[in-house]
Amino acid sequence: MNDAEKAVVHHRTATVGGHGVFYREAGDPAAPAVVLLHGFPASSHMFRNLIPELSDRHHVIAPDHIGYGFSDAPPVDEFTYSFENLTAITLELLDRIGLGRFALYIHDYGAPIGLRIASRDPERVTALLVQSGNAYMEGFTPFWDVLFAHAKDRPGNEEEVRTYLEADKTRWQYTHGVPEDRLDRVAPDTWALDQALMDRPGNKEAQLQLFWDYQFNLPAYPDFQEYFRRHRPPTLITWGEHDEIFGADGARAYARDLPGAEIHLLDTGHFALESHGPEIAALIRDFLGRVPV
Repeated sequence: MNDAEKAVVHHRTATVGGHGVFYREAGDPAAPAVVLLHGFPASSHMFRNLIPELSDRHHVIAPDHIGYGFSDAPPVDEFTYSFENLTAITLELLDRIGLGRFALYIHDYGAPIGLRIASRDPERVTALLVQSGNAYMEGFTPFWDVLFAHAKDRPGNEEEVRTYLEADKTRWQYTHGVPEDRLDRVAPDTWALDQALMDRPGNKEAQLQLFWDYQFNLPAYPDFQEYFRRHRPPTLITWGEHDEIFGADGARAYARDLPGAEIHLLDTGHFALESHGPEIAALIRDFLGRVPV
């Protein structure tokens, strides 16, 4: 595979568990693999600029979770929206592609999915690349107060939680915490695409179900932390210091169990790749160049 071929991003769909799973793929399949797992309310589109930056050295896979991006988004009465199910589908897709070992980039919802994979099969994961992906209680901000209230009382809090699915909140997630001189780097198609996909009939019910299911990630945190302590995966953290969804204390907490983690708090918010993409790409390339595969 020549350099030009490595730079090409392929857009594919595989049938997994009876559902279409869309994913972006680039690079030489014989090269060390990197799997990019997105969060809410995004898709693999968030990695559109990072993929070409990594594909000259790595086989890069970036799937859309069920209910997001261009993967199938079945109604809630036809699919159980849970982080356990999203994990199972991700694993089946990676097996289908033939990835034995890989580094994991985890962001937001991608963290409980990726860390389930890593903690249950540690030898499969060569490194962790963490961007605003919680594994500790310290990272939760007041943004989560109503979501945790919703987990305990869905009917009593659903009306307020639904505001998290509206266009102004989606845009806020991309722009809040970004320095004024970098706001023009944040492409408006990011929040426009996310919102258009959430506005599909039935999709907001899927999002509400995952909001509710998030509570079941927290009991897994001790398992994730034990994995960190026991296996010491090489870990690079690039996290927006002004993120008010997963606060910077969540990044700092990793050092408790991973004292060798390389932590970079960037002058930005939740979607750090939008404002600091070149910086993050350079950090990843340097880091992965030092990690055994």
